Amino acid sequence: MAEHHLKATPETVVWGRFAAATPPVLTIASGDRVVIETETALAEFWPPEGSGMTVSAALRAIDAAHLPVRFGHLLTGPVAVEGAEPGDMLEVRIEAIELGANWGFNAIVPFEGTLPDDFILPEIDLIHIPIDQAAKTCKLPFGPELPLVPFFGVMGVAPPAAYGELSSREPRLHGGNLDNKDLGAGSTLFFPVWTEGGNFLCGDGHGVQGHGEVCVTALETALTGTFTFILHKKTGDAPIITLPRGETPTAYMTMGFSSDLDEAMRIAVREMITFVTERTGMSRGDAYRLASLAADFHVTQTVNGEKGVHGLLPKSLIA
Repeated sequence: MAEHHLKATPETVVWGRFAAATPPVLTIASGDRVVIETETALAEFWPPEGSGMTVSAALRAIDAAHLPVRFGHLLTGPVAVEGAEPGDMLEVRIEAIELGANWGFNAIVPFEGTLPDDFILPEIDLIHIPIDQAAKTCKLPFGPELPLVPFFGVMGVAPPAAYGELSSREPRLHGGNLDNKDLGAGSTLFFPVWTEGGNFLCGDGHGVQGHGEVCVTALETALTGTFTFILHKKTGDAPIITLPRGETPTAYMTMGFSSDLDEAMRIAVREMITFVTERTGMSRGDAYRLASLAADFHVTQTVNGEKGVHGLLPKSLIA
């Protein structure tokens, strides 16, 4: 196992896009560990000078490079894994997540979010939130202090080449803007591989977020993640998986994405049934019953165009 360190620089980041044509900035072997630095925020979201909140030299250099912006997620990568081919599965272990800045922001965006018609605004309603990196807390300007539970809002691989370039806004079959607060340190993601190398990107760091992310943003901040990448080769003609799956330390996770929340739920339940039958040999009917009796399905987010639902099944229930 080799260890790598990938810094966020103008040469190693992209603004808000996933594409099979984007060349990797780092190629590693299966089993390697990579520390990935991410930054956040277009300049319009930076805190004012003299606020005590520090905009890093790395973020200033990225801004000065005037890179093309597809969407407002600043993503580091792609990281390619040697030997990865379509149909394989890429396991991404999230070993650690560290706070990378002493500030973050939250914004209510006009005509976005879960209640777009309830908050008619002439412009973005932006607040800056100081972060205590040592205490792992943030103090909201309107009152409460919140403990931080950081995670990456965006984690994904390159989509199929036929999809061309996708915005990072919507989660799809390649992952992307999952905004899933249960995927913190100690969790694992499993992605279907759609292109040679897989080509993993991450960013959209969140210091803390509730399920739903209802106002359209979390505590948006810079994070540094430590990831271990394991390649699983397919053994037949069928791909190993066709949608991302996950594990927390205590539960197995399936996901569904759709512009219709009901359909996202149906997809997540079907994925759970498929996972249980593959893992245990249960009939689909019995797996459906188990999902009803023991799995918890959460609204992951409702603000990214493609809404998300994820289901959690306790690991103690199946081998």
